[in-house]
Amino acid sequence: MSERKLIRVKEVMKTQFDLVDGMDTISQALKTMQHVETKCLIVQKRHDNDEYGMLLLSDIARKVLAKDLSADRINVYEVMTKPVMNVDPSMDIRYCARLFDRFDISRAPVVENGEVVGIVSFTDLVLKGFVNHI
Repeated sequence: MSERKLIRVKEVMKTQFDLVDGMDTISQALKTMQHVETKCLIVQKRHDNDEYGMLLLSDIARKVLAKDLSADRINVYEVMTKPVMNVDPSMDIRYCARLFDRFDISRAPVVENGEVVGIVSFTDLVLKGFVNHI
C-alpha cells in the first residue's frame, strides 16, 4: 500500500482575489471585480481588531437581485457574511474539506499572518488537489 502524498491548501488555493470595502455599494463592488473566476469578494478589515468578511455572488443574487433592490443603494456590509471562517495555507486539503463539510461552507479565505493570501473552495480542493494526485 502506497503512502498518500500530503497536499496543502497553499498548493490548490487561488491567489488572485478581489478586495472590497464594506461601505462600498453592491454596484461599486461588482465594478471592482477584476478576476474572471471570482465567485466571491473579500471584505477588508476596518481596523486591526476587525475580521474579514465575504460577499458571495449568490448572496447578491438572493438578497439584492431576487428582492428587486437597487445595487446602487445597498452597501456591501448589508449583504456580506462576517466574520468568516478562514483556513491556514499549510492545512491538509482533506482537513479543509472536512471543515467545509462540518460548517456547510463552500469556500474560505486563506489567511497567513493576519493577511488574506488566497481563497480556497471545494472545487479547488477536488480539481486541483484530489484529481491531480490520484
